[in-house]
Amino acid sequence: MQKLFKNIGIVILIFLFISGIFVLYGSPTVKPDVISLSTLAQQVNEGKVKEIKVDTNNLDITLSDGKKEKSTKETSAGIVETLKNYGVDSAKIQNVSIDIQSESGMTFWLGTILPFLLPFLLVGAFIWFMFRQAQRGNNQALSFGSSRARMTDPKNKNQKITFKDVAGSKEAKEELCEIVEFLKNPKKFLNLGAKIPKGVLLLGSPGTGKTLIAKAVAGEANVPFFNISGSEFVEMFVGVGASRVRDLFKQAKKNSPAIIFIDEIDAVGRHRGAGLGGGHDEREQTLNQILVEMDGFDTNTNVIIIAATNRPDVLDPALLRPGRFDRRVTMDLPDIAEREEILKLHSKNKPLAKEADLKKIAQRTPGFSGADLSNLLNESAILTARRNKKIISMDELTESIEKVILGPERRSRRIDEEEKKIIAYHEAGHALLAATLKNADPVQKISIISRGSAGGYTFSTPEKDKTLHSRNYFIDELSVLLGGYVSEKLTFGDVTTGASNDLERATNMSRSLVTRYGMSELGPRTFGHKEELVFLGKEMHEEKNYSEKTAQDIDRQVSLFIENAYQVAKNILQDKKELLEKLSATLLEKETIEQEEFNEIVGIIKKEAISEKENGN
Repeated sequence: MQKLFKNIGIVILIFLFISGIFVLYGSPTVKPDVISLSTLAQQVNEGKVKEIKVDTNNLDITLSDGKKEKSTKETSAGIVETLKNYGVDSAKIQNVSIDIQSESGMTFWLGTILPFLLPFLLVGAFIWFMFRQAQRGNNQALSFGSSRARMTDPKNKNQKITFKDVAGSKEAKEELCEIVEFLKNPKKFLNLGAKIPKGVLLLGSPGTGKTLIAKAVAGEANVPFFNISGSEFVEMFVGVGASRVRDLFKQAKKNSPAIIFIDEIDAVGRHRGAGLGGGHDEREQTLNQILVEMDGFDTNTNVIIIAATNRPDVLDPALLRPGRFDRRVTMDLPDIAEREEILKLHSKNKPLAKEADLKKIAQRTPGFSGADLSNLLNESAILTARRNKKIISMDELTESIEKVILGPERRSRRIDEEEKKIIAYHEAGHALLAATLKNADPVQKISIISRGSAGGYTFSTPEKDKTLHSRNYFIDELSVLLGGYVSEKLTFGDVTTGASNDLERATNMSRSLVTRYGMSELGPRTFGHKEELVFLGKEMHEEKNYSEKTAQDIDRQVSLFIENAYQVAKNILQDKKELLEKLSATLLEKETIEQEEFNEIVGIIKKEAISEKENGN
């Protein structure tokens, strides 16, 4: 209805605009004087009139001096007869040029018929718009319950993605190759009585390539690919989600063999009965319809469902039982070799300098997902263009790593010289402890240039990927985290808020050592049990399965780890006071120190194991 009134308003505005143009251009700039017939007769007798144009009853008069005038005659009488009736001499009339204009057919229609026809035209246009809107509304009502899935045609080579376009994820590819083989040659499995999994659930952190590898499966199998998000099923109207599910599966069966890909299935696949609405909740009805459609498949339907989520813990158990999503493929974060492959893949259309070493970039990016690595190369290309360069060098690549992690440089931020000195000693304390302690990660870069909310940063990464961490590693990392705090206290006799994040991380790490990893004197057990409550949103609840006395013991052990790490950091920085001064001075002068230069400065240090006695544990 709103669109209807909008269209009618547009028509009326156009009509008024056109009418205004006609009125504007149809009216003369200088309006002639209107005179009476007696005045006209007097002017004719005096020989002042040069020409008279007669248009029905209207008289356009031109005087001898060029002046224009207008008048109106009687309807029944002609102009000559009218002038004679007013006593004008016949000889004077003959000296005047009289031009009688006949009425054209167009003028007759516009002047006579159009005023009567225009209301009917407007009413007709109004009715036509109403029927058009009603027809459109009916079409929308009929398609309201239709699926919103987007189909990727396998014949479209521009949109086709294969396993060659997905770097890493070797194990996931092997699992999904069976799906491709079944879609290409289903008889091979059916003749042996084998049943291919009806649903494949892709699990993994955001950015690990779940959607990309699902498209690659469709591209390898060369079958239609229906892509839809879980949130697109749910509407405010009851039954719409279930209707769209039915329509989606109907379309897939018509185009079989085909693949249905449901992204973020946790939007509709959450555990039933955990929220408001009970069994009449629209989301739960949509989930019920998905379960029914999956369970109703025949073995020769040749339609396979692939779903992706990063929250498998909240999915309904009925989705995960055999016969539905009975195969799970985990998409892990890439290791160093896979990160190098992903970087090579995304750098194909980017001009890299010869000295650009993607292996070093892969070493500096532990924990990066495929999406993060793609963003890293994109940021380096943008940075290169900003610097008016034509080739992406190693400088842009390494700077993009820090930009992705911490944010852009804030060189315009004004820092007081005293604060700058504090930041330099703070970061030098972190770096010096990381270089001294045996189990700490090696330092890659130190900077006192502000990035994001950080005044400075010490960038440390492990030499190789680690999945397991020892107790000694955590103890050394605790000392490194407290290095900035201790350095400030030893140098200036006071501490600042710059160490707040370090203290928070150190406290959390110490508590995990006690309550999660069993690495304290309380023995090999865990304390507390975390549960996620899905009710009116997300809420984390920790159940205490220990006594109040044990809680005091936990706090005592956490404090002990912090105190021992503090003492180790204090002893090392006191012994290396001269080196701390040298490192801080270099930072104040250059603002940034790379790994090679840092190793030259602290080259006299040999990484030695800190004894248990020195650690205090």
